[in-house]
Amino acid sequence: MAISLRPEHLKRYKDLALLMMRYGRADLVRSAGLEEAIEGTQEVQVSPAKMEELAADVEKMGPTFIKLAQLLSTRADLLPQPYIDALTRLQDKVEPFPFTEVEQIVASELGVRISKAFSYFESAPIAAASLGQVHRAALRDGREVVVKVQRPGIREEMSKDMDVLGDMSAFLDTHTEAGRKYEFSPLLEEFRKNLLRELDYRLEARNLVIFANNLREFDRIVVPQPVEDYTTSRVLTMDYITGRKITALSPLAKIELDGFQLAEHLFQAYLQQILIDGFFHADPHPGNVFLTDDRRIALIDLGMVARVAPRPQENLIQLLLAISEGKGDDAADITIKMGEGKPDFDEKTFRRHVAALVLENQNAQLENLDSGRVVLRIQQIAGECGFRLPPEFTMIAKTLLNLDQVVHTLDPKFDPNFAIRNYADVILQRRLKKSLSAGNLYGTVLELKEFVDKLPARVNQLVDTLTTNGIRIDADVIDEHSLLASLHKIANRITVGLLLAALIVGAALMMRVESTFTILGYPAIAMIFFLLAAVGALVLVFNILFTDEKDKGDTEQKP
Repeated sequence: MAISLRPEHLKRYKDLALLMMRYGRADLVRSAGLEEAIEGTQEVQVSPAKMEELAADVEKMGPTFIKLAQLLSTRADLLPQPYIDALTRLQDKVEPFPFTEVEQIVASELGVRISKAFSYFESAPIAAASLGQVHRAALRDGREVVVKVQRPGIREEMSKDMDVLGDMSAFLDTHTEAGRKYEFSPLLEEFRKNLLRELDYRLEARNLVIFANNLREFDRIVVPQPVEDYTTSRVLTMDYITGRKITALSPLAKIELDGFQLAEHLFQAYLQQILIDGFFHADPHPGNVFLTDDRRIALIDLGMVARVAPRPQENLIQLLLAISEGKGDDAADITIKMGEGKPDFDEKTFRRHVAALVLENQNAQLENLDSGRVVLRIQQIAGECGFRLPPEFTMIAKTLLNLDQVVHTLDPKFDPNFAIRNYADVILQRRLKKSLSAGNLYGTVLELKEFVDKLPARVNQLVDTLTTNGIRIDADVIDEHSLLASLHKIANRITVGLLLAALIVGAALMMRVESTFTILGYPAIAMIFFLLAAVGALVLVFNILFTDEKDKGDTEQKP
């Protein structure tokens, strides 16, 4: 064997090797030295019918691999499209565990028997997933709730599986071409962090509170609130939402529903989470979205979340706008700013493919517009061209892809591109308002203080540079003699204008003075003043029209 095998990991190594052999990745099995563990097994040609069985085989391997497969379903840069399609249909549904174990877990976590804490507690779960299951109940005060109980032994099982995956990813990164190209270890580390967060129900309870506060302006979005006294790391108690999954709506119910308004409201809510709040629900698949009895959208299962820093947020806004407006070159430029190229990065091919993708999206039929799929495809192009995008880009692509499915379920003709352009002004206004908030203002003041503190040292450095090496400055300045001549000309013109104005005013006043010396029946002195003013005005106009134009031409010829 090319890698050392601990006895407790042997079965998992074999299961993974069999899965890879069965679905066309025998090259990774041989590179990892696992062919001895599955001796006698032959590689099978992958067909569309075979892909249908992939999700079922992954489900049999347990919750860790179900969660990993859900993550891989968003990595178009790692897997071909048939694998993506198969894993996207993967359902996180498993058999429920016995109610006796539910009673033991709830009692040990809350420190009291179920019958004491709840007025009733249904023994049959209303949903069962890989990490836990959900039971309907009611508190002693009559408040209807649901209680999510973590599956027994799940943490220990996932910890062992993560060790196995860690050994394999490290080996593949150092011994295979695929590992060097795609770097499995950082991907697995990000997956481990997300998984640990999902296993702590106290974090999910905090997420419920944060999202309810952040989305308070969206009156058609409902987020159930936790019951803090009945919540621990393994038990989460929260409001019971009456309604149905949007995937369970009948065609008649969809006709009566204002699907466009709900889809637009939900899409805008997620744009705010990603582009303004920087804290978003990363798993809005249709199974996690309910339509309440009062025709609102309820978001449940908020365990998987992600964060986006302010600078990537600005890049994302520009990227989504470029995609929505069909600006392929701009989309390529912005994407390159968001990541870093590997040594084999083919920038020319990357730019060409991204530009073609954005143009194709712009010309697509309305029902085929998917902003999430475009972002996911950009990630795939990046992987093919040797470009590394940050981990949050994967979560955003996954979120937008799931969101496209939800809004198209509510309204098949919903246009995400139009929604992005229509909401862009609101996003920019809210980002500006957020940047001017008290916390950011304090940060700006601290940055200004740092600048002032460092200013003397920077000035000293500049002076040292001037005295030792000197600085050459090329400047295109104005001829001072021409400038002074122009100023004199302006002053003379103003003076002449004032004298002419004085002659006219004086002549007008003298018109009222009776005199025996007249010209054409008017006082002669007044008429003389008028004539002088008229002649002076004509001369001034002549100089302005002809002399100034000539001077302007001479000036343009000198440079």
